[in-house]
Amino acid sequence: MSDIKTVLAFDFGLKRIGIAAGDTLTATAAPRPAAAVHHSGPDWDTIGREVRMLSPRQLVVGAPYNADGTPGALAPAAYRFAAELERRFGLPVSLVDERWSSLEASAALKARRASGERKRRVRKEDIDSAAAAVILQRWLTGEGK
Repeated sequence: MSDIKTVLAFDFGLKRIGIAAGDTLTATAAPRPAAAVHHSGPDWDTIGREVRMLSPRQLVVGAPYNADGTPGALAPAAYRFAAELERRFGLPVSLVDERWSSLEASAALKARRASGERKRRVRKEDIDSAAAAVILQRWLTGEGK
């Protein structure tokens, strides 16, 4: 069998960091609980717990770009976060274009709620982790590998 990898993805934000997990066998991604961002920075305890629990072989971070393809306002902070992930956990980190991932995630969650498939309301942290799943799905289908 080929080299199956568990992959953890992050949707970096200034208030929360969405987290999603997936693997290269099923090529599917699922949201995990989001991590808070405090005045001192990301909640590294929560992120570390996810890394220890899931033992990923690869990390993916959404790279914020504007619609025209130029780096977004959050790009420098997202790149610093990616570098810190690599430093702390010693795992390879890939960057993937995250344009419209939050909009895509929000629309999908709201559609699931409207259909009755999802019972509880859609919270911002749900959208953040669903956006991380969108980012991971993009990586799994070949973008940024």
